[in-house]
Order: sequence, then C-alpha cells, then structure tokens
Amino acid sequence: MLVFPNAKINLGLNITEKRPDGYHNLETIFYPVPVEDALEINILNEGNEKFRLHQAGMEIAGEAENNLVVKAYKLLDARFNLPPIDIHLFKHIPSGAGLGGGSADAAFMLKLLNEKFNLGLATEELEDYAARLGADCAFFVRNQPTYAEGIGNIFSPITFSLKGYQIWLVKPDIFVSTKDAFARIRPHRPDRSLKDIVQLPVEEWKGIMVNDFEESVFPQFPAIGEIKEEMYRQGAIYASMSGSGSSVYGIFKEDASLPEVNFGEKAFVYQGKFE
Repeated sequence: MLVFPNAKINLGLNITEKRPDGYHNLETIFYPVPVEDALEINILNEGNEKFRLHQAGMEIAGEAENNLVVKAYKLLDARFNLPPIDIHLFKHIPSGAGLGGGSADAAFMLKLLNEKFNLGLATEELEDYAARLGADCAFFVRNQPTYAEGIGNIFSPITFSLKGYQIWLVKPDIFVSTKDAFARIRPHRPDRSLKDIVQLPVEEWKGIMVNDFEESVFPQFPAIGEIKEEMYRQGAIYASMSGSGSSVYGIFKEDASLPEVNFGEKAFVYQGKFE
C-alpha cells in the first residue's frame, strides 16, 4: 500500500508564555500544502527482522530505529503484534524546514497500518497514538486546517480555505536549531487571536498575522529574511517563515505568474496551487 504524506505550513505563530516545564505555549494555524513524500509498506516474507526501512530521495540523518515511521510501527506493534513489514520511504519534504515532514510520515504510517491490517482504530485513537510521537503529529491524522494551542498539541478545527491561491515555498540551505529560534523570543499574548485574523481577506494579513520566530531568526540568518522580502517584491500578497524555519512561503493570487529566482544551488523550491 502506498500513501503520500504531505507537508504543512504555519499561518502565524505566537509564543504566548513560558511554561513551568520549560516548554512554551503558543498559538498557530496548521495548513496542509501539496509537497509530498511517498510511503509504501508490504509484508516482509523473508529474514527474521520485524521491519526493513529503505530510504530514497533527500538524505535523512540518524539510525533507522529513530525514524518516526519506524517508531509509529513499533507503537502499534506493541499492541497488535503486527506482521513484519518492508518500508519504503521517499523523502521530498525537506527536514529542518518547519514543514512537519517527519510528523506527516509518522501519522500517515499509523493510518496506513490501521487500514492495511484492519486494526479498527478510530480517528481519535489514531490522534492519541500520533500525539505520543510528536506535538504536531496528530494534525496529519485529519489533515485539515487546524488552530493549535498549548505546545502545538491542542487542536480546534477552523473553517477556512486557500484553494485557488498559489504558494511559492523556499527552504534555503540553512539550518535553524531550536536554540537559535528561541534565542530572542519574548513570550506575549497577542491583542488579536489568529482565529480572528485568518478570517480576514488574505490581502489584509500582512503586518497583522506574524510569526514570532522571525524576530529571533532573521537577525541571526539574514538570508532567510531576504527570501521573505523577495517574495513581496515578486508580488506575494502574504509571506512568512513557517514554524521556526528555515523555510519561507509566499501566497499569490490565482492568476499571478510566479517568477524563477535563484536562491542557491542547494535551496529547495516548490511552486504550485493550494488544493
């Protein structure tokens, strides 16, 4: 069975307070975008392993045991004693980009195992398992526009669509660590909730819908901020960094002609329409 885990972007991201446990509460809106990995599983009929992981596309650092698709398999295997499987993962969503690629792979693996082996898990149960793998993993179970609070793990659906608009997504060859992203963050509660802002016309988002991480990341990595400014110069009606970076996206009108701009040989660039 073959599925195509998709990425997400953050529409706004406000760091509202620091928690006693050291984490931060936030508010953001997760929105799915049509940048996809490919994930396939088959029954493994040879050898004594419980799983084999084959990776292609963009390189993923680390051991197979630490890959989120493997962790998702082990999570359900502990309860259901699943058959051994052959896992093929093709990575197209860049990592370290604020696009949730690993989380998407994990959530889609849970859904794939549930379907292939007729486990009978309800959507809420899948979300519970996904939440154990990462704060934003559960978003990809329903995979629809979602308002997120807490550490990004408390969800509320929102009625909103960017269908028809175009997206220009750029991930430069820059890595932003969590430490770097939080270096200059000053938690605060915004005057206006993102749930209200997102209902405004997209043309009114600029200057109102903000990603707090930009204030910290752009001074440290000016090239990321320059990508955002370039998108506005090319006609974006709204542009922002996604998550804690380093990817930046621009939203363009349906009839806009998206330009070809060189952001470096190793930059990841995607242009397409929201679905």
